[in-house]
Amino acid sequence: MNNIKHLFISRFKTFALLSISITFCIVLLMIRMKLTHSYFYLFLVWNLFLAVIPFAITTYLISNPKLNKFGLMVWFSVWLLFLPNAPYIVTDLIHIRLSKPHLIWFDVLIISSFAINGLLLFYLSILDMKIVLKPFLKERLIKHIAFAILFLSSFGVYLGRFLRYNSWEIIQNPWNLFSDIINIAIQPSANKQAWLFTILFGIFLTVGYWMFKKLYSKPST
Repeated sequence: MNNIKHLFISRFKTFALLSISITFCIVLLMIRMKLTHSYFYLFLVWNLFLAVIPFAITTYLISNPKLNKFGLMVWFSVWLLFLPNAPYIVTDLIHIRLSKPHLIWFDVLIISSFAINGLLLFYLSILDMKIVLKPFLKERLIKHIAFAILFLSSFGVYLGRFLRYNSWEIIQNPWNLFSDIINIAIQPSANKQAWLFTILFGIFLTVGYWMFKKLYSKPST
């Protein structure tokens, strides 16, 4: 309990800013629902909830000083499974094509607000996981793992957006999921879209991560 209390106090500013930003997103969505009498974009709330899960996991792990290697492996697997849900919200911009002309600007604002929060949660969670891994792995290896995670998350976004897989389908429908993954891996020429999206979106996440890490770790003046 003392560890959780200390963590909350030390990260009060981060938690407060995230809460304000998420509240702003929901208020924007409520305004749209009131104006249009449509619940179409309500799925953004669910997507943002899924984006919070990996951040909640790493927040818990940082507050747990008694974490062992087996526990870390289990939590890391669950975390990695849910992590792509955070940057996935960026691809929800695809729904803009369904917007009415006079509402396009508003819908872009709403989805972008949710997407920015998803990216913030994504990058914060990765930075937290690097801290969690420090007692168990060498610094250089952790950097390589973080880099790989960015592109694995990109591939996870592809699986979710274009093949419509959910995080829990590794339990509900593992055969089809692994079959599609293997097919994409061994037949790149037949799955150019998958590789192109994974590489380009992975670069997008990498650039964002590099910028976020530099700004977030900069001492306040």
